[in-house]
Parts: sequence; structure tokens; C-alpha cells
Amino acid sequence: MTRGGREKDQDGPERKCIVSGESQPKGGLIRFVTGPDGMVVPDVLNRLPGRGFYVAADRAAIDKATAKGLFSRAARQPVKAPEGLSDLIEAQLLRRVIDFLSMARKAGEAVTGYEKVKEWLVKGQARVLIQASDGSERGKTKLHPPEGEDGFIGCLSSGELGLAFGRERAIHAALAAGGLERRVVEEAARLAGFRKHIGGISAGEDTKTA
Repeated sequence: MTRGGREKDQDGPERKCIVSGESQPKGGLIRFVTGPDGMVVPDVLNRLPGRGFYVAADRAAIDKATAKGLFSRAARQPVKAPEGLSDLIEAQLLRRVIDFLSMARKAGEAVTGYEKVKEWLVKGQARVLIQASDGSERGKTKLHPPEGEDGFIGCLSSGELGLAFGRERAIHAALAAGGLERRVVEEAARLAGFRKHIGGISAGEDTKTA
């Protein structure tokens, strides 16, 4: 498994992490470029022009690159990393997950609420089970994710999951097969790797908001 949280896929394009020196699929890495002001700019969307260099989607790796001057070495010139770079990247990754999940909801490819999620799971309509990291252990263990390595996402809090569904909090959600399924899974894997969250269950209080 890559440090970004996904199994290594030999069919995808690979890049070398400037911290570990290991090559891995681009999906598990964060791309950086040098801005015109000599500042390191995270390119989460992989769209910015210029020569890119890559770091595993891992907070410790980002912090090490900053502390050890590895960005300057990779850029082949003196560069500076903005203060709070890791926090900035985490916020950008989180926004990507929420945005894609919200798009899936609007397309009818995602639902929230215990009963709706349970119905999708029973019918085999759900491809991915999403559960809030701060939901109750007792409540979450009543639902079981579909088979497959990408069948579960557990790196979002109830408040973050709620944002994707236009509500204050959400504990359970399900994602069906569709054009946005892979994007949600890929972005959530990067976020999970960054947060070092494997998808375990956190104890909390039961809620009827989801």
C-alpha cells in the first residue's frame, strides 16, 4: 500500500516522492510547483503549470520536506514553504472529497440516513459505505460495507460528512456505482492517508441526525 492510503497500481503513472525516494502512483502523491514569488505551491488538482515535484500524501512527509529543505533541493533553487502547509493541504483534500460527494448526491449516486443506507446495502445498490469517524461504535457496527478494498470510507467527521449532504451532521452514507464513485474513493484515500486514518470506528453518542 502506498503512503497515500491506496494499493499500488502498476498500470497508473508513477512519480518519485522527494522524501522517501520511492516511486508510486500519482494518486497517492501531492504535486508541488514553485510560484513566481519563490514559494512552494501545493497543486492538489494537478493542473498548475511548471515543473512539478511530488511528496506522498502524508502529513509527516510534508512536514519533513519542509523542515529538511527538500523542496529547495527538488526545485533546484531556494524556495520557501508557506506556514501551515500541511494544514492547507489537508483542507484542500477535504474540500475535494466533500465537493465530489456533494456532486454524487445531486446526481442521485449518494444517500445519507441509516434507513436509506441500509436499504441500498441490502439491495446491493451501494458500492461504498461511508461512516463518520466520530459516530457511535454501536450504531456503526450495524451496517457492513460492501466487499472489496474500496468499499469503506471512514476518514470524515460527522460535521464534514454533513456538509456534503447539506445538513449539520451525518453519520451514515452510501455511494452507488457511477461516474463520481471513483473520484470520491480516490480523493478520500488521499485524505485518509494524510490523516493516518485507516477507517476504524470511533466511539461517540448515537444521533438521529443521520
